[in-house]
Amino acid sequence: MGKKAIAVIFGGVSSEHEISLKSAATILANLDEDRYLILPVYITKDGRWLLYDGPKDNLKIASLEKFGTPAVLSPDTSHRGLLRMVGDKFKLINVDAVFPILHGKNGEDGTIQGLFEIAGIPYVGSGVLGSSVGMCKAFTNMIAEEIGVAQIGFLTVTRSEMDNNMEGVLKNIRYKIGYPCFVKPSNAGSSVGISMAKNKKELEGALAEAVIHDDLLVVEKRAVGRELECSVIGNEGAIASGVGEITYEREFYCYDAKYGCEGSKTLVPADVPAEVVAKIQEISLKIFHGLNCKGLARVDFFLTEKGEVLFNEINTMPGFTNISMYPMLWHERGMTTPDIVDRLIELALEGRDGG
Repeated sequence: MGKKAIAVIFGGVSSEHEISLKSAATILANLDEDRYLILPVYITKDGRWLLYDGPKDNLKIASLEKFGTPAVLSPDTSHRGLLRMVGDKFKLINVDAVFPILHGKNGEDGTIQGLFEIAGIPYVGSGVLGSSVGMCKAFTNMIAEEIGVAQIGFLTVTRSEMDNNMEGVLKNIRYKIGYPCFVKPSNAGSSVGISMAKNKKELEGALAEAVIHDDLLVVEKRAVGRELECSVIGNEGAIASGVGEITYEREFYCYDAKYGCEGSKTLVPADVPAEVVAKIQEISLKIFHGLNCKGLARVDFFLTEKGEVLFNEINTMPGFTNISMYPMLWHERGMTTPDIVDRLIELALEGRDGG
């Protein structure tokens, strides 16, 4: 049997572009070249697609563009591959599966998954529906509420509501959510655009910041407690990992706390009772299947001082950096990073039943 051609797509038109480069470096370093023909595809910040032929151990934007040649994924199902520009012609390169290590908008929200579906090429991760709903905090919260998962109190706010009745929006938040509260863009990842508001003035600023990133916002009560995370791998027969804990020195787990603060730590396994681990695993799988997710996800929770387990959010294409919780939780269960990557590709090749 010949090698499987795996297109690893990374970068993207997203606020999480740089994090995608770090995750892609991990994936590329852990793909077995004896098993796979590896096709690194870099999407620039302005949306150009480049097939990358340079060194894979240190992905920098300048070198990615220097060693990249134009190539796009063909939507023609008879192609099932990449069209690479050679001179003034395109050369077809077969692709057996895609690993889209893209975080945030235009990569984790169902948009590029739609292209894979049209092209008829298997891919790692959730389909169009699971990706789009999992990316949208507002709809994730609504579905969690519908299937009976305990979560933080929330309400949604639209740009139109803010434009037409800002005072009404502020009053509604004050009475239904209260201070302090968190304001989040519904469709931004890695805590981008999230602010905490302790009063009306701060709330106005938080809403103004969040609406830069999205027309739909989520406002949540502040949950006081420990932040716990669980990894899921699989399709219909998905399994949940153990539980890890995030600690940080900032007031909340913002983008800088995740990626730029030495005081932020991941603890694996978390020091919590077995019954808490079991409950988190149960809810993680319930959310995973409730949102029609596939392949992989990381599910985040709060454990309150009263011992309540509250669902926070799901990430359908979690980070694979050296500080990322998703692979760390599987390492704790005996899986190496190459094991994880191989399993995710196997799950992609199992076949999809339409998104």
